[in-house]
Amino acid sequence: MLLRNNIPLTYIFGKVKKELLFVIAYSVGIVVLYQNFHVTRISIPVAVPALLGTIISLLLAFRSNQAYDRWWEARILWGAIVNDSRSISRQIISFVENPYGQEEIEEFKERFIKRQIAWCYALSQSLRGFNPRKGLEEYLSAEEVAFIKKRKNVTTSLLELHAMDLKKALREGWINKYQQIEIDKSLNALCNSMGGSERIKNTVFPVTYSKYISMSIHLFIVLLPFGLIEYFGYMEVPLVVAIAAFFLLVEKMAVHLQDPFENKPTDTPTTTICRTIERDLYQMLDDNKIYEDKPQTELAPIGSYYIL
Repeated sequence: MLLRNNIPLTYIFGKVKKELLFVIAYSVGIVVLYQNFHVTRISIPVAVPALLGTIISLLLAFRSNQAYDRWWEARILWGAIVNDSRSISRQIISFVENPYGQEEIEEFKERFIKRQIAWCYALSQSLRGFNPRKGLEEYLSAEEVAFIKKRKNVTTSLLELHAMDLKKALREGWINKYQQIEIDKSLNALCNSMGGSERIKNTVFPVTYSKYISMSIHLFIVLLPFGLIEYFGYMEVPLVVAIAAFFLLVEKMAVHLQDPFENKPTDTPTTTICRTIERDLYQMLDDNKIYEDKPQTELAPIGSYYIL
């Protein structure tokens, strides 16, 4: 996700730089033919590109809304992951107790909560196509690391370890069956959020729909100079470029928003969310020495920005 509020124009127009260079050369060529070589029969009624532009505007608005809905749903799911991570950690801390083995209980709580932090990072890395096991040794024991290495789906394996610990706590009498049910509900909520995120990741936005809109925009840009040349002369060049830039940028924005887990500047900021979860859960453990805020130099740079 972009970290700066004042995004420079060089970054914005850099996304459509090649297209705009073509539009400039194309519109200049049309106006030179019209003004210098008196090829006057190339003009068309301005109503033709105007009607086409209106139709494309409606299609772009629909496409942008659909893309934003995918991005916003991803953000809602990760907001739920934050809440459910806090909830399950609070439940573990407040429910699990054994007056005759306090040290064992504290180890149990720390292991469970650290595993929840590892789950969040593993899910983030998996959605972005990275190795989900990378860096988890910081939060997991050697036995847990060996356990997830034997399984393909790391995040599901970590939830399985959660369930196994929950079963042990019930068997040992550290929690009662009603508390076990409540904690299991939190596990189900985490699993649902994971499934929703994976659904967005694995559901491809219809390619044909994108292609049709892109073709329509290019046809509109091709026709636009012929409709404006008779009225504006050489001034039609900056006008065509400005109109073309608007349509191209809106299309590009929709393309970037439609995939919120592709490790792009417009991504859902899952790494930042994971760090927020890590900070809060360690605070619940009251072990501030364990958590150290990671500097931004560890983030993946994109120009003067960072993906979180």
